[in-house]
Amino acid sequence: MSPGVDVLLTEAREELERVGPTEAARVRTEGGLLVDIRYAALRERDGTIPGALIVERNELEWRLDPLCAHRLPEATGHELPVVVICNEGYASSFAAVSLRRLGLSRATDLIGGFQAWRAAGLPIRT
Repeated sequence: MSPGVDVLLTEAREELERVGPTEAARVRTEGGLLVDIRYAALRERDGTIPGALIVERNELEWRLDPLCAHRLPEATGHELPVVVICNEGYASSFAAVSLRRLGLSRATDLIGGFQAWRAAGLPIRT
């Protein structure tokens, strides 16, 4: 029998050192990447984080793998700190683990996602 998504999420998070909004902001200030994987309707509704890369979830691995011909210029190496951000901090955990499996050893996600960032009063662009 399948373990279910809640078990898989717990297992995924065991691989991560998840960060809160303030720590995520510090990662960006120190040269790491914030990567917003929310779909367009949520970004249009709620806004975006200034300086965050917008990468649709279905393109994430190709855009951030430093070895991929389709990577973004910001994907400079496997040691780059990356904080993946979804809406509430669920899908981002799975996405961050996927990046870690590609060798991005410092990939993690934002606890509570974009909604936690906004609740913390950090800057957003509407």
